[in-house]
Amino acid sequence: MNQTPRNILVVRTDRLGDVILTLPVCSTLHTAFPGVRVSMLVRTYVRPIIAGNPFVEDAVWVDDEGGVPKDFFSLRKELDEKNFDAAVIVRPTFRISLLVFTARISRRVGTGYRWYSWLFTDRLYEHRKTAERHELEYNLRLLRPLGIEVSSSVAPDFGIRVPSDVRQEITAILRSFGIEDDEKVVVLHPASGGSAREWPPDRFRELGLRLAEIENVKVVVTGMPSEERTLRRVLESSCPPFVSLVGRLTLPILTGLLERASLFIANSTGPLHLAGALGTPVIGLYPPVRPMSAARWGPYGENGVALSGDGPGDCQRCAKGGRCACMLSIQINQVLDAAVALLKSSSMPKGRGAA
Repeated sequence: MNQTPRNILVVRTDRLGDVILTLPVCSTLHTAFPGVRVSMLVRTYVRPIIAGNPFVEDAVWVDDEGGVPKDFFSLRKELDEKNFDAAVIVRPTFRISLLVFTARISRRVGTGYRWYSWLFTDRLYEHRKTAERHELEYNLRLLRPLGIEVSSSVAPDFGIRVPSDVRQEITAILRSFGIEDDEKVVVLHPASGGSAREWPPDRFRELGLRLAEIENVKVVVTGMPSEERTLRRVLESSCPPFVSLVGRLTLPILTGLLERASLFIANSTGPLHLAGALGTPVIGLYPPVRPMSAARWGPYGENGVALSGDGPGDCQRCAKGGRCACMLSIQINQVLDAAVALLKSSSMPKGRGAA
């Protein structure tokens, strides 16, 4: 009979949103196994999300601060020294699976559908690409071999906490643009860094202009400098109705902004899941392609609205990254109506809680 694990490694080495949707695995392990120690194997750029998380006692980084992957054998030595007795490999690759195998971790939970699944001691047979459930639920179901069953009716705890100094900094930034504490902030995040099919930037611009006409609402646009081409089309001719914070926010400060926001609107991106994890109402825009659909990647929880384009579930233009009619079929009025409804349901601005 397998003993209850006491020192567990949770592996998720891909993007921000994927890591956020994996955090409930850590909180669930703490609930199921009081006194357990949980660590994560992740990339360094998600450090601000891991830092201070009450359910993640430690982290092993797969890369250095510059994003350069660590040598296989140095990583294996790090894992060896931490004496893990179980690992939950949420997103397997052959390299990571072999790493965990050779690090002498006695129980290794992963999918049964990879050619290298023999590297795992406990296998779960589910195809995620069919999108029969949400990604977060797929992640939690990986705990079943450890004897943990999680009801979908239980609200997940992501463990993301915003420090008081970050709250103060985002308040100061917003005030510098004339946004006061009693005003509602709507954040538009039009680009996805290539991780998703995108709603056209001219529609984000028109949506933002119409939202800016609502009393007591300020519209803020966020994104990375590398997404400048898309964001320039959103921001053109929009000043002063929009505040651009493009390229100005670190991940911790973005987290503070999303907590403060009354609404966040984006394509399927990591920041959308970050906003949802913070309890902020979100609107996500999705293609109908099953592996990318809202069924798997939509906002999780009661404060989320997913709008999907019309089209076949196997739309090849969507799947191959082209400009597809499916995303174009999402109308501005659809998004605006959903935004107004969510704003009306929140009478006060967010983000004033204690750290």
